[in-house]
Amino acid sequence: MIRPVTGTQRNAPPFRYDIVGSFLRTEEIKAARLQYENGEITGSELYEIENIEIAKLLELEKEVGLLAVTDGEFRRSWWHLDFFVGIKGTEKINLNQGNGRAETVQRAESFRIVDRISFEDHPMLQQFIKLKEMAGDRLPKMTIPSPALFHFVEEFNGNEVYPDKETLFQDIIAVYQTAIQAFYDAGCRYLQLDDTTWGTLSSGRHRAHLRSRGTDPDQLAKDYVRLINESIANRPHDMTIALHVCRGNFRSTWFAAGGYEPVAEVLFSNTKVDAFFLEYDNERAGDFEPLRFIKDQFVVLGLVTTKHGGLESKEQLKARIEEAAQYVDIEKLCLSPQCGFASTEEGNILTEEEQWDKIRLVIETAREVWL
Repeated sequence: MIRPVTGTQRNAPPFRYDIVGSFLRTEEIKAARLQYENGEITGSELYEIENIEIAKLLELEKEVGLLAVTDGEFRRSWWHLDFFVGIKGTEKINLNQGNGRAETVQRAESFRIVDRISFEDHPMLQQFIKLKEMAGDRLPKMTIPSPALFHFVEEFNGNEVYPDKETLFQDIIAVYQTAIQAFYDAGCRYLQLDDTTWGTLSSGRHRAHLRSRGTDPDQLAKDYVRLINESIANRPHDMTIALHVCRGNFRSTWFAAGGYEPVAEVLFSNTKVDAFFLEYDNERAGDFEPLRFIKDQFVVLGLVTTKHGGLESKEQLKARIEEAAQYVDIEKLCLSPQCGFASTEEGNILTEEEQWDKIRLVIETAREVWL
């Protein structure tokens, strides 16, 4: 059993018990969004309902004891697309290939580049400003998709704007450097980059598919480390930036499986983020051995699943933390759920009560291990 280590309480992010960011949308949010889509309420009316529901969420986050709080991504439809389509020069596209019958068509959307990209007047800036105002004495955490994912998604959809990869890379870097500074100026000191790219690059099936398209997954991994590093290179010294790695979370599903070993050395040894939030809730994520490549970053172990209800054993969580501590100093470890509870507005297949039970389990376990 792990014995508490003195002096390990953290007053800066990442915290010993942390969250990825999204929460199940309340029934009030779901109803209001449907009313807005049907033209029954205005955008301003929707915004005010969102404010009410986010205020309730923040009270619950504070009540359970979270030190970093989010707005639950209540104003978003997708965890990533809302940010991408807010970038100038992009547009949302529909990827549905169904026959038009409601029972066969699933919501499938993406984005493409239609003009040279830039970060200007992005709606998420105002969303963060409102979150900071409402967060009170707690640290507001902002989550956005990573620059690597922007390129990965764009590459599949293609564009006729950029003549070569390097020119596109430079503009992506410029977009993210501008965005990071803008969030900082708005008061953000804790920013998380969400990224399913690394889960994809860890999957043997997806690596084979990339090779079949003429893409070397190992070179892509190196390119994406560079893209992330250059995007965050100018961040202020008092801004914590974390990278969250996921293998899919749409309505409790997943799309990639495989341990971190194929990307571990290039990702963990070279990416200059302050912390990694790593999915480790089941065998799809593999073992902890790839953590041997971690240098000085914090590792937030995503040991508690958000994909279904039912609580993990606290003793088993402690045992897994102890196992991870064979590769990363326990002083550099933290605990969180494996992902958000609602990467899209549909949410995962569990109840709000089960959601909060998961958060309480994370907090109780972390306090017993570290505090």
